[in-house]
Amino acid sequence: MSAVINVHDAKTHFSRLLKRAHAGEEIVLAKAGKPYARLMPLAAARPQRRPGRVKGQVDARFFEPLPEEDLRLWENHRSSP
Repeated sequence: MSAVINVHDAKTHFSRLLKRAHAGEEIVLAKAGKPYARLMPLAAARPQRRPGRVKGQVDARFFEPLPEEDLRLWENHRSSP
């Protein structure tokens, strides 16, 4: 359950609330007792890409040209609206 904090208290303790949100807690800011805004952590950053991570998982067939029939299907698909 999220904590509900009055805006006046939130202004006074903003740094503490920011730490709590960064730690994963969701905090609802209320104005006159009514929910007004939500303070929550940002989604975790995507992991960095690492070249060569899947090395050895693609065999030589991956690099072979497509059969003519498959190429025609792709060309017809691209030209469709």
